[in-house]
Amino acid sequence: MALKGDRFEAITSIEFFMNSVAERGGVVVACTGAGISGGSGAALDQWESQVEYAASGSSGRYPVGLLLNDVVSLDLTKQHMNWHRDQMQVGSKVTLLREGWVTTDWVDPAVSSAVGLGSGAYLGNSGYLTTDSSDDAEKVGRFESSVDSDGFCKVYIKLPQ
Repeated sequence: MALKGDRFEAITSIEFFMNSVAERGGVVVACTGAGISGGSGAALDQWESQVEYAASGSSGRYPVGLLLNDVVSLDLTKQHMNWHRDQMQVGSKVTLLREGWVTTDWVDPAVSSAVGLGSGAYLGNSGYLTTDSSDDAEKVGRFESSVDSDGFCKVYIKLPQ
């Protein structure tokens, strides 16, 4: 899974931490009981502000943004972080897209044939984007293209909705 370089990042956020290995390109949610009530004012270093990929349906989960970094677990005593790959160490802050568009392949395979220009983009299982708005799924944006032969499509993200 990945993001292509074809993107426009209008609004990003660096206020959340991620404590698990993850690949960029999917929509992350605030961890249950954390994140939204982490601090007051401009509390940018509150460890309670954590995000994750929702393992199951998005009902009751608050989507925070689209993950723009790979989160890796490296032994930093033996190698350094590869800054050219935009990697972050587990437990570090991550960059989230709050508004803008990206070209991603994080589209639910079950609905990829239904994706088209203007279709609503909703939070699906495990951070995937879907057109399925059932189960009170949270809307995160809209699709700006259909899925190409490599599985990528352009999606406009606008959070919060």
